[in-house]
Amino acid sequence: MSGYMRKLPENIFEHFENKIINIHPSLLPSFGGKGCYGIHVHEKVLEAGVKITGVTVHLVNKDYDSGKIIAQTPVPVLPNDTPETLAERVLKEEHQIYWQTIRDFSIFP
Repeated sequence: MSGYMRKLPENIFEHFENKIINIHPSLLPSFGGKGCYGIHVHEKVLEAGVKITGVTVHLVNKDYDSGKIIAQTPVPVLPNDTPETLAERVLKEEHQIYWQTIRDFSIFP
């Protein structure tokens, strides 16, 4: 669901339970949930003053960003980070972890 910003209809979960993955630009459960997407996540990370953020790949369920966590990778928050510079570094990690997770959990060899 990378980049898909709408909540899925509930009937989708009846047919595809534990079969849909999402990527989120923080270490969930921190900085997740309704309204925490894109640059907003990085703004909240910087406002909170945390030293480490990251990327989470998780199973999708009916609640925003609350499905079972499959994989995470940390990204340091640097002293001079802006939401944009942090987003750029997090995105690089997203590209790595998302494909690795798909390979690891794929039913295809």
